[in-house]
Amino acid sequence: MPIDLGNALGHFLRDRRARLDPVTFGFAPGRRRTPGLRREEVAQRSNISPTWYTWLEQGRGGAPSTDVLNRLASGLMLTEFEREHMFILALGHPPEPRYKEPEGITPRLQRVLDALPTSPAILRTATWDVVAWNRAAATVLTDYSTLPRESRNILRLMFLNPRVRVAQDDWLRVAQFVVASFRADAARAGATAEITQLVEELSGNSPEFEALWRNNDIASHGDGLKRLHHPVLGPIELEFSTFAVEGRPDLTLMIYNPSTAETTEAVRRLVEKPDPAGLAIPG
Repeated sequence: MPIDLGNALGHFLRDRRARLDPVTFGFAPGRRRTPGLRREEVAQRSNISPTWYTWLEQGRGGAPSTDVLNRLASGLMLTEFEREHMFILALGHPPEPRYKEPEGITPRLQRVLDALPTSPAILRTATWDVVAWNRAAATVLTDYSTLPRESRNILRLMFLNPRVRVAQDDWLRVAQFVVASFRADAARAGATAEITQLVEELSGNSPEFEALWRNNDIASHGDGLKRLHHPVLGPIELEFSTFAVEGRPDLTLMIYNPSTAETTEAVRRLVEKPDPAGLAIPG
C-alpha cells in the first residue's frame, strides 16, 4: 500500500501511538487489532476530542492549534526533538522556544572539549553560564573551577571582575558585542524571564551594562577574532567559532583557536605546566 506523503503528520501520530504500551498507562490490554494505544485513549490522555484526534490522523480538519499540539506531545510522551518535529509537520515551523534549565553535560561532551589540547573550549547556556570547559580554557581564559557556580557567568565576569576588564584588548567594544549577543541568545531560547534577575543585578552594579542594555542592540556571536593580554603569554590573538550542540538546544559550544603556530606552541607549553593560571575571559 503506497504511503500518503501528504499526510505526514497523521503517519507520525499513528507511529508514536503504536509505540506506547497500554498497560503502562493503566489501560486494559484486551484484544487489540494493532499494537499501542487506541485513538480514543490518546485523545483521553491529551484531553482532546476523539473525533478531532481521528481527523488529525486522517489528515482532515485543517491545522491544529499550538495548544492541541502541546497536549498531544504530552499525551504521546514525545521527546523535545519529537515535539519539534511534530510542530514542523503540522505548522511548517518549530514551536516557540521554551527555555529549560540545563541538566548538566554528558561525559561524552566533556571528552569533546578535552580532545582540544591547545584550543580553549567552553560550553555555555543561553543565559551565558559556563557549565563545562577544558584545560586550555582554564589556562588561557579563566579557571572556572575556582569560582562559585553563580559566578561562572560571562556577563558577571565581564562587568564585575576588574581582572577580566584589564585582560581585554578593547573592553568597551567587547562589552558591546557581548551584551548584544547575549540579548539575542536569551530571546531566541525563550529565556527572557530567566535573565530578568541577572539584568537587574548587573544594571544595579554597572552603569556601563545598564547603558548598553538600554541600547537594545543585537548581534550574532558566530565567529571572530579575540585579542587578550594574558599575564603569562602576553598579547595573544584567538580565532573563535560557536557551534550548536545537536540534541542540546540549551547549550552552545565555543572554541578558541590560537591564530598563529607560535601562539599554539606557547599555549601548549603553558597547558602542560602543573599549575597553569588563566586570568582572561571569553567575550
